[in-house]
Amino acid sequence: LDVIVNNAGALLTDAEDKGLNQTVNVAAPMALLDAALPHLQRSASVINISSVNARLPAMGALSYSASKAALEIWTRGAAKTLGPKGIRVNAIAPGAIERPESPRPPDLVKAFVEMTALGRSGVPEDIAKVVRFLASDAAGFITGEVITVSGGYRL
Repeated sequence: LDVIVNNAGALLTDAEDKGLNQTVNVAAPMALLDAALPHLQRSASVINISSVNARLPAMGALSYSASKAALEIWTRGAAKTLGPKGIRVNAIAPGAIERPESPRPPDLVKAFVEMTALGRSGVPEDIAKVVRFLASDAAGFITGEVITVSGGYRL
């Protein structure tokens, strides 16, 4: 096994969350890495998908923001722990990304675009390109980092 991408996530509001944000966004990636560790190659790459909301708390979804902040801290700790084994661990913190499977209301998309320096929402391919880079040998000396892919969201 040479690449793990922890992309599953939960975004529940504080009213909805009954611990699911922490379970899905933090505990699941930890459990997956524990299970996969015996099978990871020396040059393996673990990529966690975080969120800009780890550093810019989402009103009404503070438990979500806290879970993504915890994922980023765990990413750094795992990178330090697994570095001697040649395993790299990084995270990507997306901003507002279009979700074709569950589109956002147009007024919310407009608000996100207005808060983004590049003047557009991101698309899944924007994240995929960074995943591909982090999984490649070109990122062989990058570990413990959180790369923000947000188009300048909230600059």
